[in-house]
Formats: sequence, structure tokens, C-alpha cells
Amino acid sequence: VQLQASGGGLVQAGDSLRLSCVISGRTGRGFPVGWFRQDSGKEREFVAAITRMGAGTTYASSVKGRFTISRDVAKDTVYLQMNSLKLEDTAIYYCAGETTRMYGASEYAPNYDLWGQGTQVTVSS
Repeated sequence: VQLQASGGGLVQAGDSLRLSCVISGRTGRGFPVGWFRQDSGKEREFVAAITRMGAGTTYASSVKGRFTISRDVAKDTVYLQMNSLKLEDTAIYYCAGETTRMYGASEYAPNYDLWGQGTQVTVSS
């Protein structure tokens, strides 16, 4: 199973972007997916996560109300819609799978055992 993130780019503050995370391979019953981000010199931080079937979501306080995570189970794709982007949202964004969990979704990066390669989001003033 692999995760492939895409959709990053260079935008201005206040703009929007939508990131995609395509899950490929034999996914079985599926698993929760989270988005994390890491800027140079900083620790990786949680952004948002969605449960296995998409019924539940959780967000970091810094993005709540601006970002929306969703998933299309049929397409094995998870999205992160990012609105009202701020300079501090600049980072490499990673999607990750928590393949050992059936219910809920964690905000804790070490719980995620499957990681995509990341996509760069740069917000300029």
C-alpha cells in the first residue's frame, strides 16, 4: 500500500489550495488518514485526520475553520481543502495512514505507520 500526496504549490495569503492523497494497493478494510506538515527547522505537526469511512474528522486548532478534510472511499482518495491560507501554513504537507486502527483517528504522528512523500505548500504575502 502506498500514499501519494499532490496539489501543493505557491499561493498568496488568503488563497485556497486543495491537496489530494491517493491510496493505492490492497487497502483491505481501509484505515484512518491524517495530514501532517513540517516546515524547515520545525517539528512535524498534526493538521487534520479523518476516520476510516470518513464519518469523523479532527483538526489542529490552528487550522480549524479554514481547512476541511474529506475522503472519497470509492476513489481511495483523501482531500485537504485549505482556505484563507496564511504565511504560517507554509510547509511540506504529508498524508499518512494509521493502518492498525479501525475506529477513530489519531493526532499523534508516531501512530501512523504509512507515509506519503509530501507536497510543498508555500504561502507568500
